[in-house]
Amino acid sequence: MVRQAAVAGSFYPRDADVLRATVDALLANAVSSSAPMPKALVVPHAGYQYSGPVAASAYARAAHGRGLVQRVIVIGPSHRVPLHGIALAGVQGFATPLGVVRVAADWAMDQLSTLPAVCVAPEAHRWEHSVEVQLPFIQRALGDVAVVPLVAGEATGDQVADVLEALWGGPETLLVVSTDLSHYLPDYEARSIDAATVARIAALDGPIGHEFACGATPLNGLLVAARRRVLRPTLLDLRNSSDTAGDPDRVVGYCAFAFEEMDHA
Repeated sequence: MVRQAAVAGSFYPRDADVLRATVDALLANAVSSSAPMPKALVVPHAGYQYSGPVAASAYARAAHGRGLVQRVIVIGPSHRVPLHGIALAGVQGFATPLGVVRVAADWAMDQLSTLPAVCVAPEAHRWEHSVEVQLPFIQRALGDVAVVPLVAGEATGDQVADVLEALWGGPETLLVVSTDLSHYLPDYEARSIDAATVARIAALDGPIGHEFACGATPLNGLLVAARRRVLRPTLLDLRNSSDTAGDPDRVVGYCAFAFEEMDHA
């Protein structure tokens, strides 16, 4: 009943001590501020050598909620398995080299049981990296929390937003949306396209196409939920793989956002 790590040793270090030191250094190097604890994050999901610093900028912000956050909803796109709807993993834990992360499986099933777009599909999670690469950051930034891992296939923004709202909770619950931006364009072209995409995210202007964000399905769900719930997004970082370790002729774009709940008074 534990999903084993699929991309340890490729997307991030397999050795626990090396992984712990890598994530801690990324978090320490991230610019942190006294801004309020976010309700939701948008983070990339490439190998840590490429997008780790961008992801760390979001998790360093979320680390303000350590001890308060008890549950993290992590939703990413399905890269490997054709999928209709949004899939739970059907397991009690996700293993990383740092230990097993508890899955709030029964709670999630209770919250989502009336939503027809939700299914249980362990095969959609077995090799999926978009959720897995978030877990070591969650373990180091937030400590011993439970997670609800979700993989999104074919689904509308409203369907994903309904799932996020069913799991919304209060300040004890953090939402994490996993997406990269444009893929395999020359650096100069990617910077222009990615800048336009993050401007739309900042304006809660969806839906965004999959050619602009591989995790468009979960991202569009967050944008719908953010409009419903009056969240304010803040761009924390924007760069691409040529800024870190990649070929400038063929880059992948990355961004990090924090979404804060506004005072409804």
